[in-house]
Amino acid sequence: MKRVLTILLGGLMLAGGGAALAGDPAEGRKVANMCRTCHGIDGFAQIPIAPHIGGEPEEYLEAQLMAFKTGARQHEMMSVVTAGLSAQQISDVAAWYASHRAVASLPEGVSPEDAPEACVSCHGVDGISVLLDAPNLAGEVNIYIDTQLKAFRTGKRQHEIMSEVASELTNAEIRALADWYANVMLEIEQSQ
Repeated sequence: MKRVLTILLGGLMLAGGGAALAGDPAEGRKVANMCRTCHGIDGFAQIPIAPHIGGEPEEYLEAQLMAFKTGARQHEMMSVVTAGLSAQQISDVAAWYASHRAVASLPEGVSPEDAPEACVSCHGVDGISVLLDAPNLAGEVNIYIDTQLKAFRTGKRQHEIMSEVASELTNAEIRALADWYANVMLEIEQSQ
């Protein structure tokens, strides 16, 4: 049985079906040069329709990039960019952006108890993810969060938790959630 499993796994690796090697942040920085126009070299977005990705969990970044590459997630720019990347390059760029640290703070006078209850168990009170497969929301432009929640609500984006959560939200509730996290102060600290 062990020999059969070894042969099967070895064949998958030769066929390209295996996981990429661990991400290399230094190599990922080179790949990130193509990302800098929208996301910034250190992951602080340069345009409002692009998310901040510096300090995101590596697992989340890699999963999203692979979803764009495979067509499981569609975006006119990201689908094209990821099509030309190898699995190793995706791992590397995910490691680069994850090597940064996202630091968030609530605006003065805002109480953590007022954070959106439906969001905090995954995205945190301050918008810094508490799960490896959930994105940071701190400091994102409210229109970006609004757009993504509506995509989950309509089924344009699929996720086992977010699709269900968003399906019950009104436009006003979506805007309130987006505004909460957009008002959180975000700082991305460069990796060393």
